[in-house]
Amino acid sequence: MKSRIVVGAHYGLKDWLAQRITAIIMAIYTLVVAVALCSGAAESQESWRALMSNGYMRFITPLFMLSLCYHAWVGVRDIWMDYVKCAALRLTLHSLTVLVLVGYAVWGVQIIWRL
Repeated sequence: MKSRIVVGAHYGLKDWLAQRITAIIMAIYTLVVAVALCSGAAESQESWRALMSNGYMRFITPLFMLSLCYHAWVGVRDIWMDYVKCAALRLTLHSLTVLVLVGYAVWGVQIIWRL
């Protein structure tokens, strides 16, 4: 009887956990923004600026954006790994995905910190 050697055990556990944690961060941020909108904290541009210039919001908004990008990275990377069999094409798609997501994260943080 030939014994099977398992290579890469628990490979997906870290990514699975990271996706759950980033989903929780995004859900909390969504609730905070929904409460702010429902309470009238964003009735005008001035009140929206005041809300977003708060130190707490200036911390959790970039955290939300980074969580969103990492959450998307794990999901899209899994799609590329599952459905694209050509290694060169898969590497190209991985690289393009990382570049686009990093660009989105930097752009989003830049927009928020410019307020």
